[in-house]
Amino acid sequence: MLPEKQFQCNICQQVFTDPITTPCGHNFCQTCIENVWDSSDVCQCPTCNKTFISRPETSINTAFKELADTLRNIIVCKSAAPLCAAKPGEVLCDVCAATSMQVKALKSCLVCLTSYCETHLEPHQRVATLKIHKLIDPVNNLQERMCKKHERLLEMFCRDEQKCVCQFCTETEHKGHQAVKIEDESAERKVKIKNTEADFHQMIQEHMRKVEEIKNCLKLSNTSAEKELKESDRLFTSLIRSVHEKHTEVNTEISEKQKAAERRAEELVGDLKQEVSELQRRNTELEELRDSEDHLHVLQRSPSLMCSPPTKEWMEIGIHPELCVGTVRGAMSKLDNTLSKELNSLKKQEMKKMHRYAVDVVLDPETAHPNIVLSADGKQAGRGELLHIVPDNPKRFDPVICVVSKRGYLSGRFYFEVAVGPKTFWDLGVVKESINRKGMITSKPENGYWTVRLRNGEEYRALDSPSVLLSLKRKPQTVGVFTDYEEGTVSFFNVEAGSHIYTFTGCMFSERVFPFFSPGVFDDGKNTAPLVIKVVNHET
Repeated sequence: MLPEKQFQCNICQQVFTDPITTPCGHNFCQTCIENVWDSSDVCQCPTCNKTFISRPETSINTAFKELADTLRNIIVCKSAAPLCAAKPGEVLCDVCAATSMQVKALKSCLVCLTSYCETHLEPHQRVATLKIHKLIDPVNNLQERMCKKHERLLEMFCRDEQKCVCQFCTETEHKGHQAVKIEDESAERKVKIKNTEADFHQMIQEHMRKVEEIKNCLKLSNTSAEKELKESDRLFTSLIRSVHEKHTEVNTEISEKQKAAERRAEELVGDLKQEVSELQRRNTELEELRDSEDHLHVLQRSPSLMCSPPTKEWMEIGIHPELCVGTVRGAMSKLDNTLSKELNSLKKQEMKKMHRYAVDVVLDPETAHPNIVLSADGKQAGRGELLHIVPDNPKRFDPVICVVSKRGYLSGRFYFEVAVGPKTFWDLGVVKESINRKGMITSKPENGYWTVRLRNGEEYRALDSPSVLLSLKRKPQTVGVFTDYEEGTVSFFNVEAGSHIYTFTGCMFSERVFPFFSPGVFDDGKNTAPLVIKVVNHET
């Protein structure tokens, strides 16, 4: 074996790592000699001080490298402290890894682009030229810290292009850009990270509070639903009880009348049978008198036998089955009145329930068509004769004369009432936030519209798919609109009559929905009255 000194680099005083040979015949570690030449304006041999006109091309002396690696392993095995075996996922010492040893790295050198265990890190703690190298906690992929174009360390940060660059980049394609050391940019970025962490922490807290609010709302909703179910059961139980009681009453009345009729019939039959017997007896005596030769007896007896027998009330009394029908009809009339009262009570209860979900609707002027005249409080939408000059924006309806509320709803139930009065044209309902607001639109559920309209003062139509012509007994003066987001329903009511107009079912709500209004066309001055959003009393 050759002496150890022959395999030592004259710069780092350690066994060669990737040795190269200069044109003057001396050997050095590739990294050591390149660092010396990078830090100097001239290229000299550190051993003989020979100056080279141009920087020599370097290549690893493979034969010499094998000998140096073998000697280094021998030295490590003989004199090094016990090595710390690397655990899965930990960074390995690159020097030990070359000998198939899995040793944990203690530091990574950004100059050598090598990770070292405690033993192989020792020269960086002792040799002056190596002490100036930048050491960091061990990391993998050190090659990624090199500029691929100039093969230099990425030690600058270009703020103009937001990327890490090498010093040579700042003097070429990034010249004139705002560039700072990566340490300085990292320090500023850490401050921002700290602030962002605080923001995220606050957002997390807010989200958790929102989750709790939603859970509490769900609990309240479940409680409310249970109360409503109980109330509904109570009302319908009362209704069924009334029907059952009336049914029992009718049956009892019919049975009693039938029994009375049977008793009367039995009495009449008995009387009739007695009269038949009397008539038969007289008929027999009359036959005997007809054949008798006792003329005196014939004259005396025949008057009493030939006179009409006394008549009973049965000649003027009949059995009328229609009396039972009349009883049923009368009972049914009473039952109808009872049912009507019960149903009216039920309607009032249902309307009262909807009032609990009444919301404060305010119209959004940024969505109103230029022909719409809005009141200052956003509660009325009228049809103007002239166009108003308003800024154009993506939310505004044009050319269709519509407007929506400022607030939309992403869950739950909500109810509002609109006075339509004597208007001859109007549209009401709810719409998705993402509906098309420019150009001509078709109101139907597939396009995000759930609306009911009036045309020509008499044609009511639900714009479902297909649309449904509505036959209303009473012309509504106030229309109530109730939406259940989770249930997927939108219902319309005649408030004064307490009657149902129409319900859209199976509504696919996947985004925020808004109350929707259209005061309609001018209609030769007959449709100038505004749509008026009414205040709903939650307690009524």
